[in-house]
Amino acid sequence: MVSRIRQVIALGQAIWLDYLSRELLQTGRLRELINEGISGVTTNPSILQQAIASGSSYDEQIRELARAGRSAREIYEALVVRDVGEAADQLRAVYNEKNGRDGFVSLEVDPHLAHDTEGTVAEARRLFKAIGRPNVLIKVPATPEGLPAIRTLIGEGINVNVTLIFAIPVYEQVMQAYLEGLRELEAAGRTVRLLASVASFFVSRIDTAVDRLLAERIQAGDQRAVTLRGQAAVASAKVAYDRFKAVFESETFASFRAAGARIQRPLWASTSTKNPDYPDTKYVEELIGPNTVNTMPPHTLDALRDHGLVARTIDLDVDEAYGVLERLGSVGIDLRQVTADLLAEGVRLFAESFDRMLADIEAKRLRFAR
Repeated sequence: MVSRIRQVIALGQAIWLDYLSRELLQTGRLRELINEGISGVTTNPSILQQAIASGSSYDEQIRELARAGRSAREIYEALVVRDVGEAADQLRAVYNEKNGRDGFVSLEVDPHLAHDTEGTVAEARRLFKAIGRPNVLIKVPATPEGLPAIRTLIGEGINVNVTLIFAIPVYEQVMQAYLEGLRELEAAGRTVRLLASVASFFVSRIDTAVDRLLAERIQAGDQRAVTLRGQAAVASAKVAYDRFKAVFESETFASFRAAGARIQRPLWASTSTKNPDYPDTKYVEELIGPNTVNTMPPHTLDALRDHGLVARTIDLDVDEAYGVLERLGSVGIDLRQVTADLLAEGVRLFAESFDRMLADIEAKRLRFAR
């Protein structure tokens, strides 16, 4: 029997793991997942903070670097460069087999640079060079300051995973930044064939925020809000996918395609279900379709394996998805404000996790340096 993972892949969607740790690499677990069909890995400051703080798998390297006089920040970079590099090596066969269209590992720039265009560009360049693998994506948030950084990095041939996308208008700006970067790359006389990019649309957090507002409307007696609970995220993703097709199936992209450029695939992130009233595979089953990626934390991947329903769903009921977004407005839900708040919150939470991670490393550094 074909596994559910393989069934999803057959429908044109790549499945990536939203988790990375030294233990995952050293135990051979990542290689096992790759053999199952997993074709990429994403990580973020929260994941790295949990991986480094728990257990002792990083202690030997931290001890060595601490005794060499390295700072907590220098130790952090050494740890993640090693992990991301090793994960990229384990995925390199996938990258080669797919001719550079899959098999990637993503690493985020310092979230404190989210509103610093020049700082983001400089750190992305440095990290991409330090890791030195072609199948690495540098994650850049879709802030107003991140958008020009994305264009610049694409224009320099640096692979980018655009992260923390919540709003459809912002997603449209992300796609335009990608196209502008391709133009700059071509203008510099460089090939567009080797470049890769994904646009990470965060889904479950949208439902969490919108459902909270809908509960207030229901409490105030607006029964129209009842039928809208749990619909905002999937509707937003379906509309985003519709916009994606409009851009990358257009004449605008045709010349890039002829030159060998790859589409910037939409990636569904934040796909673990936060509300226990919803199915644990909600943000997997309802978002399956061609030319997409779904990055899943381990427990969501386990749920897909065990009982996920597999069918092409991303382009079903698209008119209804537009209707859901309209009806949300009719009950007083301002999605522009909701998604702006989610972006600000996402940057803040990643920055807090990053700081906790550095504090954890500093505590171990001081202990091991003695």
